[in-house]
Amino acid sequence: MLILAHPAYGIGAEAKEKKLSLANCVDIAINNATSAKKAKYNLKLQGADVLRSYGNFLPKILFSTTYTPYALSKTYAQYSLDVPPLKIKTENESVNLTLTTSLNLFNGFSDYASLQSALNKERAAEYTLTRALQTVVYDITQYYYQILLNRELLDIARENLLSIKDQLTLTDRQFQIGLKSKTDLYQQQAAAAESDLSVIQAETRMQRSTLELLRRLQIDPLTKITLEPTPNELNLGISSKPDIDTLVTIALERRSDLKSKGLETKAAQWQITQSRAQWYPHLDLNVNSSTGGNGYLRQSYGGFSAEYSYPPISDQLRNSIGYSVGLNLNWSIFDGFQTRYNVESAKINHLNQKLDYEDLKNNIVLDLQLAVNDYAAALMQIEKSKVSLTASRSAFEDIKRKYELGATGFVELSTARASLFNARSNLSQATYNLALQKSVLDFATGTIPMP
Repeated sequence: MLILAHPAYGIGAEAKEKKLSLANCVDIAINNATSAKKAKYNLKLQGADVLRSYGNFLPKILFSTTYTPYALSKTYAQYSLDVPPLKIKTENESVNLTLTTSLNLFNGFSDYASLQSALNKERAAEYTLTRALQTVVYDITQYYYQILLNRELLDIARENLLSIKDQLTLTDRQFQIGLKSKTDLYQQQAAAAESDLSVIQAETRMQRSTLELLRRLQIDPLTKITLEPTPNELNLGISSKPDIDTLVTIALERRSDLKSKGLETKAAQWQITQSRAQWYPHLDLNVNSSTGGNGYLRQSYGGFSAEYSYPPISDQLRNSIGYSVGLNLNWSIFDGFQTRYNVESAKINHLNQKLDYEDLKNNIVLDLQLAVNDYAAALMQIEKSKVSLTASRSAFEDIKRKYELGATGFVELSTARASLFNARSNLSQATYNLALQKSVLDFATGTIPMP
């Protein structure tokens, strides 16, 4: 169990404790991962864009109303050549209501292209979310196995330190009775100090990898965590080198990021059609309905004042409704080559998307070749490490007995002990490396297990 402290927290704060398996870590990371949340937000935004694209096929409806409680205007009016112009002051209250609808009948297929582009982007966002979740699972798996490896290496270093200390105790007793020289004692003390340093370094690596896991889990850094693997977590997978052609076929069918990039390429192609729409005429059907009324109308001129009476405003609004229906045709004959630029820009974007798609496909094949070679090397490393461990253990036990009897020196004992320590460490590293490489293969083919 590793206890982590953070300087930003007050002294005496009680640390939480969690016992986590790989499945627990994956669940926590998926719920907290920023990349997954951003991918979900982007998917939601693309869904709104699809709805907006569908809305372009529907009529636009605009309602407006104006209420003027008091309006004053002053003008001059010439009623007769013999009479000077009169200054007229007009005061009134008015209400106007307008309902306008507009339906696009043709706009160069811009709306259709926009809808197809939005649909492809939405599907691409779904695959991007899937890949983001797979990346979280892959990342957590890598650090989870790294902690298990560092914990095992720490246990090996501690066992090695205990063995050296026991040997130091024996050497000290033999020195006291004259069976070992003072040089042997000093050498054994130096070996114990070096082994103690190895333990400290192993503890540091353990703490660092645990902190990196906590960073990705995005939980309270004061949390005490204990990793408790289930029996089937260390899945070593197949025991022979996988077929690269089969894996490439699977990857090209299953990789979510490749599907996403393909759909983004299709969306970019539809954007070319959308840009070209400005070269065509746009035809709209407009329907308007309006009504209005006056609360009062008062005019003053030449010292006289006249006020006109109107029916109630509600009656005026009901009886003054007017309608208009019209077709509106717009055709941009010349726009300073703006449309041409937009089309070329859309074409370049489509070409860039195609290049990205092909690059991704090639990188998938290359990554799989590297992953297969690394997996095969990990298999061979396990076999060689097992042989090395058996031989190193036998050699160390034999040399240890000879050293205790005075038949061999400290150099041979130290070399044999170092070989045994390295062999145990190499076997542990090879075991977890195989599990890590299996995870790399799953991630590279897009078949990494999801919760």
